[in-house]
Amino acid sequence: MLMTTRPEIDAMLLSVSPRFTFAPLQAREKYLIGALIVLALAALLAPALPASAWHTPHFVDTRTWLGVPNAGDVLSNLLFLAMAIWGLVRLRARGDGPVGARWFFIGLILTCVGSCFYHLDPDAPERLVADRLGMAVAFAGFLGIATGERISVRAGQAVVVLVTVAGLLAAWVAYENLTPWVVVQFGGMALAVALALTRPLPGALGVPLGSVIFFYVLAKLFELGDATIFEATGHLVSGHTLKHLAAALAAWPVIRALRPTDSVPSPR
Repeated sequence: MLMTTRPEIDAMLLSVSPRFTFAPLQAREKYLIGALIVLALAALLAPALPASAWHTPHFVDTRTWLGVPNAGDVLSNLLFLAMAIWGLVRLRARGDGPVGARWFFIGLILTCVGSCFYHLDPDAPERLVADRLGMAVAFAGFLGIATGERISVRAGQAVVVLVTVAGLLAAWVAYENLTPWVVVQFGGMALAVALALTRPLPGALGVPLGSVIFFYVLAKLFELGDATIFEATGHLVSGHTLKHLAAALAAWPVIRALRPTDSVPSPR
């Protein structure tokens, strides 16, 4: 019978255990878990909001240009595509980047496609699902960046997966119950604001979250002032068109942080 001594057993356990153990949760990770649980409970238990409860304003600029209906609201989405390509090029040139950055830029591409599809015929409610699906992916990427830079890399990775799944499900059921989508969008942004108020981790890229949030809020204001802006500019541009441009510019702070590696000061 083969006998194994205690020191040999301890050595085997030490060699195997790192594969099955996890580092203890940090304080910030515990707070994050608590916040995510609260948001999940709100999405599941809060009263359902029917689609009719979410007032969808009539898009005021319905002009056709070069055969494209609703041209302002459709073609303004191309800025999402331009910013996504720029970001992916910079990300590839660096060879590294914050957690969620690649997912964020892919989400912008999907947002461009989905929003163009929707605004070509916004009277078809089923098209709104495609618009929201792209937004959900981009939003998950942004929250992954914020979490990875302010809490931990593993927390950022988990948030990308969780918010992507939650956002896609919320977008899918929004035609019957808007509550999960409202929680994902506004609850997620509240989480981003909280993260923006904390210091980046040592060695983090330092994406200015406040700047991203600023463009997001600006886009919402443009959306609310669709008709007002259209009249104020003498029918030059609508608020919803400006909403798309402002939302796309929210990628600029992320792209700017992804400056070439040789211009990044080495950490001390």
